[in-house]
Amino acid sequence: MYLQAVTVCVEYSDFLAQTIAHNKQLFDHWIIVTSPEDVRTQRLCQHHNVECLKTNQFTEHGDPFNKAKGINVALDYISKHDWVLHIDADIYLPPLTRQILERISLDPKNIYGIDRLMCPDFESWNKFVTNPDPSHTGWVYIHGNAFPFGVRIGEYMGEGYEPIGFFQLWNPNGSGVKRYPENHGAADRTDVLFAKKWPRVNRVLIPEIIGIHLDSENSTTEEMGKNWNGRKSKPFGTGYSPDQGKKKRCCWFRKK
Repeated sequence: MYLQAVTVCVEYSDFLAQTIAHNKQLFDHWIIVTSPEDVRTQRLCQHHNVECLKTNQFTEHGDPFNKAKGINVALDYISKHDWVLHIDADIYLPPLTRQILERISLDPKNIYGIDRLMCPDFESWNKFVTNPDPSHTGWVYIHGNAFPFGVRIGEYMGEGYEPIGFFQLWNPNGSGVKRYPENHGAADRTDVLFAKKWPRVNRVLIPEIIGIHLDSENSTTEEMGKNWNGRKSKPFGTGYSPDQGKKKRCCWFRKK
């Protein structure tokens, strides 16, 4: 299995700082896409030796924040010859994620999603990482009780389960799907439209893996769209401001 990951991170470096070291080891190649002004994200990628691309396409043509265009910048850059994972910057994956993916006979015609637990704030996350409840024990048991369980997206009176953008795993060659839909100028709905490129029989939940979503405000389901037009939520942890450290030029990483 060759696994390439794609992440959009614009003013989310406070979350990425918590997830990058945990998730990096799971991927063969990880591309993080950000804006030219987000120097914090660029520095994190440099520190952890993760490839970073910058683009101005997020807000082209009057879009408030077109996340899909950033995803496509990365998809145009990587090889896409095997498996690709679109994962959000605020998602932590358990340590056995890679071993599990290599053992469960993934079908290249499918798109896969996982469930997530909702970590409500930085203090709760700090307690977890310093004294974690193991996600997997005894090579049999899967534990999902460290935090409250997050909602799935499933149009149960319509088109059924849809893996959404925090974790979407697919094989571009096996499925023929190689780009993200750019229909919406914000970060909402493009992931659902992407999942709907597969018929319901090919949209599959992986129950063996449960991620953790980091939140700075303990958001309810009704508040989940707060950052769809760009970062609005408060910082994750202390001493962080999204506006700090911004500058117009940074020369060490690739530009697309």
